[in-house]
Amino acid sequence: MMEHMVQNTGLIAEGDLVLLWFDDERTYMIDVVRGKRISIHCGKPLLADDWIGQPFGKKVVCEHGFAYLLKPTMEDLMMKASRESGIIYPKDAALLIMKAGIRSDSKVMEIGTGSGSLTMALAQAVAPNGHVFSYDRREDLPKNAYKNVARAGLSPYVTFCQRTASEPFTEKDFDAVILDIPQPWEEVLVVKQALKPGGRLVSLNPTFNQIEKMAEALREQGFICVESRELLEREILARAGKTRPVQRMIGHTEFMLFAIRVSEEVQQVPDVNS
Repeated sequence: MMEHMVQNTGLIAEGDLVLLWFDDERTYMIDVVRGKRISIHCGKPLLADDWIGQPFGKKVVCEHGFAYLLKPTMEDLMMKASRESGIIYPKDAALLIMKAGIRSDSKVMEIGTGSGSLTMALAQAVAPNGHVFSYDRREDLPKNAYKNVARAGLSPYVTFCQRTASEPFTEKDFDAVILDIPQPWEEVLVVKQALKPGGRLVSLNPTFNQIEKMAEALREQGFICVESRELLEREILARAGKTRPVQRMIGHTEFMLFAIRVSEEVQQVPDVNS
C-alpha cells in the first residue's frame, strides 16, 4: 500500500494527499495519482495530473464553481477517515494527548483500535522517536485502521496487535495508555502491570455508569489524580453584522477519565536524629 507523506516543498507531488475545499464548503480528500479523474458535485471531473507541481493553496476553477487545493491537517485526516464505527473527535484527542503527556519520544498503548482515527493522532504526537502499540481483540487486524494510518504516512510509528481481553501484554514500560472499550475496568490490573510508575491512563466511554465504575476500579488499584472531563464544542458563524452560534451542535461524544499510576515502593524517610 502506498503511504502518503506531504512534501516540505510546498508543492503538490504524486502520492500526496490533498484536501479539495469548495466555495460551498464541501470537501474531498484526494490521493494524488497520475491519470486519476476526481468526480465532483459541481461539474465535470478534475484531473489530478493538473495539480502536480502546483502549490498548496492554489485555486482551481471548475465547471460550476471553484475550489482550493489544501494541505490536510490531522483534524482533516481524522474526520475523513474510513470508518466502520464512531471515532474519537479531534477536540477530545487534543486534550487527551496533552493530559497524558504524550510527546515525540513516548511509548503509548491503545486498547481498542477501532477505525484508527485516534491511532493517527497518537502516531503523529509520538513521531519521530516514539511508538504506538494498538491492541484489538479482533483476530483479523482492523483493516480500516491499517488503511487510515498508512494513508496518513504514519505506519512506521504504529504496531497493530491482536489480543484477548485481560491477556497480559508482552510489551512493558508504557508512558501512557488509552482505553476505548466498553468495559475498561476489566483491564485495569494488566494495564497497571504494563504502565510505568508515573505513567498516565485515559479511559474513553460514552456513559456515566461506565466512567463511574472505571473510576472506582482505578482507585482500588492505587491510581491517583482520578478525574473526568467532557468537552463540548460549538461552532460560531462569523459573518459581518450577524455573527452567532450555529443552531446545531454535537452535544456529546465521549467522557474522558484520567488517572496516574504511582510506584508502590515505599520511600523510607531518614531519621535526622539518628
